[in-house]
Amino acid sequence: MYRRLGQEAFDLRIGRKLLELNWGLVVLLCLIAAVGFAMLYSVASGHLNPWASKQMARFGLGLVMMFAVAVVDVRFWLRHAYTAYVIALALLVVVAVAGTVGMGARRWIDLGPISIQPSEIMKIALLLALARYFHALAPEDVGRIRWLVVPLIMVMAPVALVLKQPDLGTAILLLLSAAIIFLLAGVRLWMFAAAILAVGGALPLAWPFMHAYQRERITTFLNPESDPLGAGYHILQSKIALGSGGLWGKGFMMGTQSHLSFLPEKQTDFIFTTLAEEFGMIGGLVLLSLYILVFAYGFAIAMRARSPFGRLLAMGFTGMFFLYVFINIAMVTGLVPVVGVPLPLVSYGGTSMMTLLFGFGLLMSVYIHRDLEIPRRPDLLEF
Repeated sequence: MYRRLGQEAFDLRIGRKLLELNWGLVVLLCLIAAVGFAMLYSVASGHLNPWASKQMARFGLGLVMMFAVAVVDVRFWLRHAYTAYVIALALLVVVAVAGTVGMGARRWIDLGPISIQPSEIMKIALLLALARYFHALAPEDVGRIRWLVVPLIMVMAPVALVLKQPDLGTAILLLLSAAIIFLLAGVRLWMFAAAILAVGGALPLAWPFMHAYQRERITTFLNPESDPLGAGYHILQSKIALGSGGLWGKGFMMGTQSHLSFLPEKQTDFIFTTLAEEFGMIGGLVLLSLYILVFAYGFAIAMRARSPFGRLLAMGFTGMFFLYVFINIAMVTGLVPVVGVPLPLVSYGGTSMMTLLFGFGLLMSVYIHRDLEIPRRPDLLEF
């Protein structure tokens, strides 16, 4: 009897938490994903296979996972943040030693029916670990260099492993996401200025050590017209597609650049270009508006969280989501070099989709448990 009553009480708590979910944010995520399904259906010339059907299944599974993560007490994620980081780092080491090679890079672990990309998992694990570290740090210690050595090592270790794959886009996302956490935690601005100057000064020295394709991407970004049929082909075709869409676009499934296979990676990196060609500037602005609303929800959730861990985690993930969107759209419009960053919830991809929805689950966990007072010492946690 007592066991049954306990189970009923547990089910009641879970049901109450599900009702407390930020359902406005859930609707926005579903709308953005629906845009992705439609575009994947379009680039497959009106077929659900090979991309749209798999993306729908992944999104459905991801939503279930997101709800499960959201109802878990945020203090659980604080307690196990370092464990998640260690597991993600170990997976990156496995990739370096015995990973699967695809398109010239060693980025995946083959598990038979599925493949996972540990660098995507590390994006969330790093945010969790950094949020826990700065949560436990006294405010007066954040500005002291000696207390920044450990988090800097935590950042540079996965960045080095990701660069070895090589995956410049993910390495940049890891660095910039970590920088957001550092900034919000209270690290002094002069330290950021010194880091930027150091990186700027090291770039000429790093040039000879870069992979040939990375140097090619930078030179192509600076002057794509110098090799219109070679290195500059992709970005020039992307610009042609964007311009040809005009204000209202050519119509659903009527994009010539994508359907005649002029546009590269039309289901992943350049899917925004397909959208803009078929639905024009208006279609692109509608999608951007949905993203902006997601940013606003994330910012509001972070501001309402009472614990430093909740605020840092929510703002860190929201900042990372913003970087995904900004870099992808800037990339396909020629504002930054092509670095292979997908458009979140729209581009085709399994690990990326699941990782993002796990992150939104963490964001909603912060929202549900926003009024919790969490001690700075994790060993004092009781729940």
